[in-house]
Amino acid sequence: MALNYIDQIEEIIKRVKATQMNAINEASLLIKEAVKNDRLIHIFGCGHSQMYAEEVFYRAGGLVAVNAILEPALSLRPEATKSTWFERLDGYAKKILDSEETEKGDVIIIASTSGRNSVPIEMALEAKEKGLKVIALTSNEFTNDVTSRHASGKKLIDIADVILDNCGVSGDAVIEVKGFATKFGPTSSVIGFMILQSIIAQTISSLLEEGVEPSVWVSSNLDKGDDINKEHVKKYKSRVKCL
Repeated sequence: MALNYIDQIEEIIKRVKATQMNAINEASLLIKEAVKNDRLIHIFGCGHSQMYAEEVFYRAGGLVAVNAILEPALSLRPEATKSTWFERLDGYAKKILDSEETEKGDVIIIASTSGRNSVPIEMALEAKEKGLKVIALTSNEFTNDVTSRHASGKKLIDIADVILDNCGVSGDAVIEVKGFATKFGPTSSVIGFMILQSIIAQTISSLLEEGVEPSVWVSSNLDKGDDINKEHVKKYKSRVKCL
């Protein structure tokens, strides 16, 4: 069954390569322009989708100009079930975004596999009001199979400037066993990480081609790594809350 899961991940990767490269390039272009203009890339998600923000924030080999919006109540700590409740709370996203340092020209990546809950949708609406470009990381199949839980009736895909489809199925899990009613083997995380890191790689490469050297984190376990990263922290600490 482990091989079955790996095979299915490989098939999804093929679908991403076949269908998402335009969206990946569009997302990279938005991020490149933001970095060139000394703007920030904000990343937000609820529950397990908060891992996307953690994946590309303060990460060796990743862009420094990334602000992970890690709202504690929307994480799985200390009580995972509460994150589900908070994700559906109207008005919460505005309070979260208002507490962050944002400016017109920033980009925000909002991850929500279903794209239906109030907080991610409201976050996208509030971000657009503030002049941010919105990139959605979602599952088109999942979101098209469900209704919105936001008062506007909109879903995340209705608001985003760029939509990144993780090519996952409704419910996220892909493995079925005869006689067992529940699917297992979720795919959104591994595919989402790949998509985001491919965008970051493309962005850094494009900036270098234009003669712009972006700030990039290095491993603190390399010699002089701490010294290099200390300078990055000094530059961004006033704008990035989690630093």
